[in-house]
Amino acid sequence: MDFSFTEEQLAAVEAARAVFSGVAPDSVPSPALTHGPVAEDFDRALWRKLADGDLLGLALADTYGGAGLDLMALCLVLREAGKVLARVPLLETYAAGLAVQTYGSAALRGRLLPAAGSGGVVLTVAANGRTGHDGAELAVQARHQQDDRNEEPGQWLLDGVQTAVPWAQQADHILVPAHTTEGRPVIAVVPRLHEGVTLAEQVSTSGERFAEITFDGVRIPADDVITADGAWEWLRNVLATGTCALALGLGEAVLGMTSSYASKREQFGYPIATFQAVAVQSADRYIDLRAMEATLWQAAWRLSIDTPGALPFTGDVAVAKIWASEGVRRVVQTAQHLHGGFGADTDYALHRYHAWAKQLELSLGPAAAHEEVLGDLIAAHPLG
Repeated sequence: MDFSFTEEQLAAVEAARAVFSGVAPDSVPSPALTHGPVAEDFDRALWRKLADGDLLGLALADTYGGAGLDLMALCLVLREAGKVLARVPLLETYAAGLAVQTYGSAALRGRLLPAAGSGGVVLTVAANGRTGHDGAELAVQARHQQDDRNEEPGQWLLDGVQTAVPWAQQADHILVPAHTTEGRPVIAVVPRLHEGVTLAEQVSTSGERFAEITFDGVRIPADDVITADGAWEWLRNVLATGTCALALGLGEAVLGMTSSYASKREQFGYPIATFQAVAVQSADRYIDLRAMEATLWQAAWRLSIDTPGALPFTGDVAVAKIWASEGVRRVVQTAQHLHGGFGADTDYALHRYHAWAKQLELSLGPAAAHEEVLGDLIAAHPLG
């Protein structure tokens, strides 16, 4: 059995490394020193470089100008983005584009995907619901307009609130999960500038602009609403897996920073890296990262294939989320501990990695919740 990546996937990694090589993690003001967002916009120059390097359309079919690669390739690129804290809506545009390509109408695919792959259209996803604790689809109600209501047929009416939507102020379209009157989840593709859509400013833990979005009688054409069974569950899991990839890249960069610092910082005439306590803590964090990596590729692979397993793919994603949520927190906490006071210096990038790690941890949710999901799946699908 061959577990190595394909030539196309490795080529995507090399292209991503070339683009991200010039990115400075501390290129904007520190979130620790900024009351509002660290910047009004994402890194447009980097976004253009990603588009010029054909990295925005990796998973799109060649019909839409893409390379036709799978989620594994996207996670490889996201891993590189996490290493440099790339301030671009890469995960959201990737996930939204894949959802539209997989489940959207022909009209929607033709209108959005070529522009998304070329960088001309920015997409994001409202995945946190109203509180961040309940299912995001429960926060917005979608009603299909019927003839007997004297309304134009073929439209959906949206009402509700979604909070903590990343890059919402800069996105052209927002994928909004909602529930029908029968309780079935759907995904509406909503233009940011649309009648009935109101954005309220929010700021993430990492200092980036988020938004609370209110939908008040928003009318969306039927072609722009994805009603396929399982579409929202699949998109939610793609977002979670991509977040795990970002966490892995961030953790690897932080462990590299820690190893470099510990090999140079001396106490009692010796580098602290030679002390057993420091070496053991660093080794534990290395094990965390390898577990994060193994579970990430398992989840990405399950989402990329159409083959049933012992458990639904949600189980593999839950395991990856458990390790990523706990692992990235442990990595940055150990890094702060081994750096001492230097780790809190706002002229040094580690504190920014810590803020991003906390934001990723919050996005993934607590490990205990994922363990409960995994337990329910195992109970419902006895192994063996």
